[in-house]
Parts: sequence; C-alpha cells; structure tokens
Amino acid sequence: MKMEIYDDGIRLSAVLERPNQGRSPLVIFLHGFTSSKDRPHNIASCEAMREVGFATLRFDLYGHGESGGEFRRHTLFKWISNTMVVIDYVRGLDFVTDIYLSGHSQGGLVAALVAGMEADRIGGLILRAPAFMIPRCAREGNMLGRGFDPRHIPDEVQVIKGLTLDSDYIRVAQTIHVDDFIERFAGSVLLIHGDADDTVPIQESIRAARMYPKCRLEILPGETHHFDQNPERMKAVIRDWLS
Repeated sequence: MKMEIYDDGIRLSAVLERPNQGRSPLVIFLHGFTSSKDRPHNIASCEAMREVGFATLRFDLYGHGESGGEFRRHTLFKWISNTMVVIDYVRGLDFVTDIYLSGHSQGGLVAALVAGMEADRIGGLILRAPAFMIPRCAREGNMLGRGFDPRHIPDEVQVIKGLTLDSDYIRVAQTIHVDDFIERFAGSVLLIHGDADDTVPIQESIRAARMYPKCRLEILPGETHHFDQNPERMKAVIRDWLS
C-alpha cells in the first residue's frame, strides 16, 4: 500500500506491506545515499522480512526518490527527523507488535543513530553495509574521495554523479560521534557486509560488531556494496536471523 507521511510539511513517499492481516512486528527500512526505497536490493531485503512474518514500511528520505526536499539540502539531521516521524506513525498502527529498523549504507548509519536515540522503542536492527565512517570523514575533510578543508567548509561540495551537497551536510555530520549512539543500543543487531564492497570499508562493520553487545556479523564473500551478486544469499541471512 502506497502512502504519504509528512515531516514538518515535507512529504515522505512510503510503501507499507504486510505478510497477512493479523498482528505482526514491522521493520522500517531506510535506503542509502542517492538511492531510493525502490532499488531492487532494498525491495529484496524487505521481501525476506515479510517471508518470515514481518510487515515492512520502506520510504524515500528527504531529497531522494519520490519524497520532497532537494537532494543538495539533505542532512543526517533531516533523515533522523524523517525516521522518528515514521516511527511515530508506525506506533499508531494497531496491528504492529514490535518495531525494528533496517537500513543500507547511509540509511544503515541513520538507523543506528535513531536506534540509539529510541532504544526503548526499537526491537532490533538489520544493517547492510552501514556507512559509519561518514561523520569521521566529514571531520577529516574527505567526502566520497573529494577533499576539502574541514575547518573552512566550502558552500557546496561536489559528490558522485555530478551532484552537489550544501555545506550544511558536512557541518551536521561533523557533530555526530557514532560510537555514542552504538553504546546506547543494547538490543539485537544483524550486520551484513560484502567483502567486495568498494564504497564502505568492511572494517566499519567489523568494528561495530565488537561494540554492540548482541550482534551477529555476516560477511558475504564476493558481495558488493549493493548486494547485487547473489540477492538470495542476502535474503537467506535476513530470514534466518529474524526467525
């Protein structure tokens, strides 16, 4: 079921899908940087969740996909706000028993940040190649291979595919210290990472797995950042963990 959820006037395009008409847990899914809720690997991960009885709600975040806002003006703070609004919406659904968060890349980072902020409301985390390094890279002056002076941030930074980001993206990211949020979440976590990922270093997930008290780390041989080599293997890992 397609729907719209609003965050302070910004329209968020969402798709809610249920495995049946009974009560069930629900997973909120967050896509990555320059991606959308409708990328094949994102749809596949949500399919795996429904196959073991979990409802899913995947949505386009600020400046991406079919949602409102300009890409260049999105920040981690805006994505955090979007996610918290969606959590509030899901809490009002009478069929939902528990809420989980899942995310890929930058969406995985934001899911982890929000889980630390709302640890009492989140039953578990499913993170695929979470981009935990973004805030650190912003502080060091390197964003997707583009260097800049982190103490004198330019008004805009060019990123992949000819897209640009306003300086607010960098300024916001510099203030976030991911470890603080990881330490606040004591629930169960599934981390999935491909060892052929050339976008997010696999060490980011290895390090996080050591910090989370209840974490299962699955390293998929030959898998890329977008899990497009063997989607069924990724789906099997998700089904097994949720089961």
